Amino acid sequence: MVDGKKEVVRSQFLFNDLQDIYEYGEVTFGVKAALVFLEDLKIRVKNLETQYLLHPECRHLETKTKIYRNIILGSYLIIYRITSKRIEVLRAFHGSRSPRIIKKVRKVKI
Repeated sequence: MVDGKKEVVRSQFLFNDLQDIYEYGEVTFGVKAALVFLEDLKIRVKNLETQYLLHPECRHLETKTKIYRNIILGSYLIIYRITSKRIEVLRAFHGSRSPRIIKKVRKVKI
């Protein structure tokens, strides 16, 4: 799928979310588990270069063109937007977050 390869860009919100996820995991599960989880998450985001259509549409951000999708990893949703030239990774939320909060992801600019 070389023809379908797109650049993956990450929002500043995502970096903040990842820091929060790591800190929570470190306190709750320990350093090693937090690092393993964070590494798995980073690999999945990197793989979006070619696998951006693999993941389902985000049910909180439905569109006709299905441009908002999410990676489901454990209890977390990593929400990204597909554009004509790139993949924009917007936020990472715990799945228990309110749909109202998740819908605000549409406004994230990169």
